Amino acid sequence: MTLDDAFAESGPFGEAFPGYKLRAQQLEMARAVADTLEERGQLIAEAGTGTGKTFAYLVPALLYGGKVIISTGTKTLQDQLFQRDIPTVRDVLRVPATIALLKGRANYVCHYHLERARHEGRFMRKEDILDLQKVERYAKVSPSGDKAACPGVPEDAPIWAHVTSTRDNCLGSDCPNHKDCFVLKARKDAQEADVVVVNHHLFFADVWLKDEGAGELLPACNAVIFDEAHQLPEVASLFFGETITSGQIVELARDARAEALVIAKDYVHLPQAAEALEKAVRDFRLVFRPEPTRMPQHEIAEKFPAYAAALAVVMEKLGVLETQLAAQAERAESLEKCRERARVMREGLTAWQEIEDEEAVHWIDLTSHGFLLHATPLNIADLFRKQLHAGQKAWVFASATLAVNNSFKHYQHELGLWDARTEMWESPFDYKQQAALYVPRDMPNPNTPDFTRKVIEKAWPLLQLTHGHAFLLFTSLRAMREAHELVTEQLKEAKLEWPVLLQGQGSRTELLDKFRSSPNAILVASQTFWEGIDVRGEQLSLVVIDKLPFSPPDDPVLSARMQQLEKSGRNAFIDYQLPHAAITLKQGAGRLIRDEFDTGILMIADNRLVDKPYGKVLWKSLPPMFRTRELDTVQRFFEAKRNGRKTQEDQDAG
Repeated sequence: MTLDDAFAESGPFGEAFPGYKLRAQQLEMARAVADTLEERGQLIAEAGTGTGKTFAYLVPALLYGGKVIISTGTKTLQDQLFQRDIPTVRDVLRVPATIALLKGRANYVCHYHLERARHEGRFMRKEDILDLQKVERYAKVSPSGDKAACPGVPEDAPIWAHVTSTRDNCLGSDCPNHKDCFVLKARKDAQEADVVVVNHHLFFADVWLKDEGAGELLPACNAVIFDEAHQLPEVASLFFGETITSGQIVELARDARAEALVIAKDYVHLPQAAEALEKAVRDFRLVFRPEPTRMPQHEIAEKFPAYAAALAVVMEKLGVLETQLAAQAERAESLEKCRERARVMREGLTAWQEIEDEEAVHWIDLTSHGFLLHATPLNIADLFRKQLHAGQKAWVFASATLAVNNSFKHYQHELGLWDARTEMWESPFDYKQQAALYVPRDMPNPNTPDFTRKVIEKAWPLLQLTHGHAFLLFTSLRAMREAHELVTEQLKEAKLEWPVLLQGQGSRTELLDKFRSSPNAILVASQTFWEGIDVRGEQLSLVVIDKLPFSPPDDPVLSARMQQLEKSGRNAFIDYQLPHAAITLKQGAGRLIRDEFDTGILMIADNRLVDKPYGKVLWKSLPPMFRTRELDTVQRFFEAKRNGRKTQEDQDAG
């Protein structure tokens, strides 16, 4: 079957879907993907919203691809591809392709840790005991052990930390439950499947870096397709670097103590050493200010003099635990595993304390209750290119947001994709008729204290116009929380009982479900909701973005990369910060119009978009919406569209 046959209105999709219409952009992208598969080449493909990029890469992949790995940006999209999109295309095309879903090991119930959790019974909350019982029942009947399918237990429930394994605490072939392992079954299915669906984090951690024994997938495949490929530079930087977290150290201490209570009850020094290490980790975090922050290694000692001594105590207690584990390691493989983890962790901490070089930045990420110690490479292009040229296979990088001002140079430079073919297809939507971009006048400088209050003041007439049905997206959590309070106050004064949802008050899926099902809903959110969200129709009629999404200049990795660029004679703002902001802004703007019948308003409250010379780059990267700075103009635009929609609905009803 040719691609023309597949996508023809009289073809299989036309038969399967009443009202199906051929989209020229979709067919052109499918041809480009097919050429790349045949040539074992590299393709960077930007396909605007509504192009149908998922089917555009799936059709050639299933028809001509052989064994294909498809990597997505999120587990949500991963599940959607596996459960809905790929089976649909396979059935329509009538191709006998087998499909497998592969997630990280933390997504699968571990029989060994489930049994250990049941025996230990150290749960403080009644809910944890009930959740444990549900997981036990699920593990007995589930063919996959995927926690996403466990009824009645949320994916973020605390119990999952006790009943899943990590790379560190997996016993491998020494596990008594090795034959029944859900992770091994998922990997076996992936080895045998024609199409394997993973996500970017798993691709780098499991497949590329071969950290968890699934590295044989990549050599066996003919093609790798990245959807939501704009996320790759950030994910690759994370996995090409090194990270040690307080959670990993505490987990080691708890695992050592738990094993000691079962296997070495007569050896009191081991649980004592584990408890001492846990206390040292807590004390280390207390050295710093309570609120989350990030800073490079070279600044820490200046700002927090007690840091070096506290880290030395962590190292000392880690060494003591390693010694105590070595003394008992012969008694069980699980204790030997813990000893090896302690050694690797101690060596990692030693390496992190070394003076950073020009190739990597060493920095600390302080969370509310813990910390992460990172060593992040400043340039991943060379590392990425080495992997691309190892073996003959096709590579496809697809997203709705990869180009900046119609150029792919920034993306190519980040990943070293200089040999790649680049293609761009505009969205088929009529943005000038469907959406208005409003940049209000008289906005203060984004750094002024009353900026968020002014954003809500300018957005309020639009919220009244659209009767809620809005996303309010902010570039910082502080601004998000302030905006939530201001909107809640405003609604109270207006005696309007519209639901106001706040990021963090539930999982992303829960909040989205509430938003979709609640009339007049307003969602106030930060970066989590800027991408990967699809709400169609009148339910989302307004998107407000407070500021241009420039990364904070005090971010340690950004700061180091900018210094490196300046040293090499390049303009760090133009070559790095601006392209990143343009891609992020496109993602946020992309939430508004999701199909050919949608209409709405995008308000960007940052006057730099209009007043600064670089604003033109950002303007040109956005969809070609109707643009105005006048409130009455945007109100007339929306009312005309709303009245036109009602007239059409009345005609359809008649």
